[in-house]
Amino acid sequence: MHRTFLKALFLGVSLVLTFPAALLSGCGRIRSVYRFFAQAHALVPGLPGDYLRGGYYRWTLREFGPNSRIEFGSYFAHPEARVGRNVYIGALNILGRTVIGDGCQIASGVQILSGARQHARDEDGALSGAELGSFETVKIGSGCWIGAHSIVMADIGENTTVGAGSVVTRSLPANCTAVGSPARVIAAKDGEPG
Repeated sequence: MHRTFLKALFLGVSLVLTFPAALLSGCGRIRSVYRFFAQAHALVPGLPGDYLRGGYYRWTLREFGPNSRIEFGSYFAHPEARVGRNVYIGALNILGRTVIGDGCQIASGVQILSGARQHARDEDGALSGAELGSFETVKIGSGCWIGAHSIVMADIGENTTVGAGSVVTRSLPANCTAVGSPARVIAAKDGEPG
């Protein structure tokens, strides 16, 4: 009971403290201001920083679920992101336009990019995509584990484990384990090889 009260108190204080930054960013609509404060909040250490980041993202992201936590050095590059309930995001992560399902755990040093095709080349070989704001949303299903230093550029089905250092370039199904660069399924839910 006492611990629940303290958590609610810290959350309330974080919402009050981050409201001015959220207001200045138009609750995420003024991108340059949004990014400034997202990166600034990423640099606040310890548990106070976790609460401040959570407060800021509750104001600015499309959704930031209850009991979700985002550690030092991690930030969302796009306010269109959605984070479910009870999500843990480790330190030093860069998160693009993504939807993260309930109960996911993301280790440290992970990058979730805004889609695999954002930097396509045109017929002349010139890069295109990001300058036009054409980002894709990467969806991560509920209950996933994303290992340290993974790079995710495609959707991941629910209850899937992505091994450390993996590079997800194609969608992964639900209930499997995938490793490598590019990531490939090595085990399905029943433990059989993929």
